[in-house]
Amino acid sequence: MTKEKLTLSQLEQYLSRAAWILKGPVDASDFKVYIFPLLFFKRLSDVYDEEYQQALEESDGDVEYALLPEFHRFEIPKGCHWKDVRETTTNVGQAIEKAFRGIEQANQELLYGIFGDAQWSNKNKLSDRLLTDLIEHFSQYTLSNSLVEPDILGNAYEYLIKHFADLTNKKAGEFYTPRSVVHLLGLILDPHEGESIYDPACGTGGMLLECVDHLRDNKEDYRTLKLFGQEKNLTSSSIARMNMFLHGIEDFQIVRGDTLRNPAFFSADGLKTFDCVIANPPFSLKEWGAENWANDPYGRNIAGIPPKGNGDMAWVQHMIKSMNSTGRMTVVLPHGALFRKGAEGKIREKLLKDDLLEAVIGLGPNIFYGTQLAACVMVFKQNKENHKKGKVLFIDGSDQVRVGRAQNYLEKEHVEQLFTWYTAFEEVENYVKIANQEDLKENDYNLNIPLYVEKIIEDNLPSVEVALADLKTAWGASQKAEENFKTILKEFI
Repeated sequence: MTKEKLTLSQLEQYLSRAAWILKGPVDASDFKVYIFPLLFFKRLSDVYDEEYQQALEESDGDVEYALLPEFHRFEIPKGCHWKDVRETTTNVGQAIEKAFRGIEQANQELLYGIFGDAQWSNKNKLSDRLLTDLIEHFSQYTLSNSLVEPDILGNAYEYLIKHFADLTNKKAGEFYTPRSVVHLLGLILDPHEGESIYDPACGTGGMLLECVDHLRDNKEDYRTLKLFGQEKNLTSSSIARMNMFLHGIEDFQIVRGDTLRNPAFFSADGLKTFDCVIANPPFSLKEWGAENWANDPYGRNIAGIPPKGNGDMAWVQHMIKSMNSTGRMTVVLPHGALFRKGAEGKIREKLLKDDLLEAVIGLGPNIFYGTQLAACVMVFKQNKENHKKGKVLFIDGSDQVRVGRAQNYLEKEHVEQLFTWYTAFEEVENYVKIANQEDLKENDYNLNIPLYVEKIIEDNLPSVEVALADLKTAWGASQKAEENFKTILKEFI
């Protein structure tokens, strides 16, 4: 076992190699189900050993003292340590399951269900040999606090999530939003010390961690943030919780559940509200729970009932209802949410008349994994600044991308440009338009960006007179050239 401080690139190679060990018996889209829990298990065991060693030194070698729960962030019961699994040669999957359940039970308040429900003892998929190879691979480094910064481990973790997104492409959009898009949302949301942040479709926790990074970048104390997330997918919600712990985040609540049917967070008078709400919910969700929306017990149908086969406006209304009196929110949606008619059109009209929408930012096509759809960012505020009241900022960012062979990329300079336009709140020819209530009404509350940001095509073609004069000159020049050619030719005859 190597006891040296790990670099980020070493960690990334370490995690990629684990994926290659699984390749074959395990589908690439399922790598995360096995690798993340093992990584977390190894980290828990190594940190436990480090805490034990420190307590042992403080107490001049008193073993009983070093085992006391108060010296350990998480309890690892007898027989459930990484070393116990490593020493097992037959029924390795069973030993892993036993260790996971033991750790979850010993730390019910924080770790209940965190290792997910993978079938580790299914020998058709995971032979003892394969699991032994995987355990040995993970055993080569010590993942203690002194050798691995929580941040570096967390970043490597995110690298691996993206790595899976690259490998599985179509399924990846379910759990990975391109980092640049997440960064744009964080910049616009601009969270600060002591604020509460909520993501109702938190996936693996990337949006919440972006808010943490935002405070770090601004030299604010990120530990004062209160983070809340809900996620329907069991594996993703488990990974989100592990991701928080691996990043050294303490104050968070991530709950597994269906947000639109059964929201998880409440206060005395209904849904809990937050300073900042941020999300990239599943696009155009079909089975979202329309049957309960007419009489929604949580009062979220503030602007109407979305269509049965499309949940986009249900997410928007849930998020608006989750903002506190000074709350703000950023959400990523497909472009269709801006212009679809019928029930969605009526919901848009109500939200616009209530002056809740501050900005619409169109993103370039094909920047999300698994879909070529162009998406947009919508920014809502409970209380807009005075100079923004009654107005909506439209930004056409469709050409703010680097075009790739299979996919386009929103680069750092594109994010900076979009954010600069957003903060300036000024019109820019071909890119930015400020619409007032009259403009919105005139367009029947359709928010399709080209209705507002008109592209002025500059044709640099000459006038007919100039073109004819140029043609005459060119014709004369060609005649002269022909005469010269004939003269030269005569000399050779």
